[in-house]
Amino acid sequence: MKTAIMTDTNSGITSEEAKEMGIFSLPMPVIIDDNVFFEGTDINQKEYFEALTSGKDVKTSQPSPGDVLDMWDAIFEEGYDEIVYIPMSSGLSASCHASTMLSEEYDGKVQVADNHRISVTMRTSIIDAMKMAEKGMSAKEIKDRLEANAFNASIYLAVDTLEYLKKGGRVTAAAATVGTVLNIKPVLTIQGEKLDAFAKIRGMKKAQSKMLDALENDINERFKDYDKSRMMIGVAAFVEDASEAKEWKKAVEERFSDVKDIYYDDLSFSVGCHVGPGTLGVAVSIMDE
Repeated sequence: MKTAIMTDTNSGITSEEAKEMGIFSLPMPVIIDDNVFFEGTDINQKEYFEALTSGKDVKTSQPSPGDVLDMWDAIFEEGYDEIVYIPMSSGLSASCHASTMLSEEYDGKVQVADNHRISVTMRTSIIDAMKMAEKGMSAKEIKDRLEANAFNASIYLAVDTLEYLKKGGRVTAAAATVGTVLNIKPVLTIQGEKLDAFAKIRGMKKAQSKMLDALENDINERFKDYDKSRMMIGVAAFVEDASEAKEWKKAVEERFSDVKDIYYDDLSFSVGCHVGPGTLGVAVSIMDE
């Protein structure tokens, strides 16, 4: 059986990078002033950043059923027998459930893995799925293994501005005003299902330290039974200045010098829209055996 691995750009894997990896990545739609664009296809990170910061009306959306079906059909036309589709966590979007419903028309040839991940932790799942496919595992076997390992991941995000959390209804206008005056930087976490509050810290440097401490605690306590050779640490940012992202990655590498697999991705448009510019993130995920 020839099994294709498919994801979407919430994984941080662009369509161009997907081709190099030998997988498929569906561009996520974003709506700017009622015009629809597709992540990494007709709008890049810089243009999206400018749209957010210039006050335009920016919204994210799940892929249309037609776009999902068109990619599945195109993959089968390339000669693949099965597809494993790994969308963003069902706890963060309805796209996983919608895709599962669509897959019922394919008699088991399309398996939608609810991997409970997003962004840099999704990349780990994609790499795992690729390795499983190379070993000759079926789409159903890959889906089951991914879902069994789904919650072995942890993400932390330090938010620089409260404006976008206010827009999304996660903080009140009054709390955002007070927080801005006091230089409060929320640290958020994703543990599979949804975006939750983790801590409120004064100043971005202290927020960065809080994230590193939290991740270190996860590695030493929650994931203590896993060898560090199975760990992937993902560094992420939604920043305009590339040097800021490089400095953050360096800080992570210095703290976790005993973990060999550390990589960087820009935060996906879906995440960036909700947390806003200046956000930094770090995550750990456990790879399949």
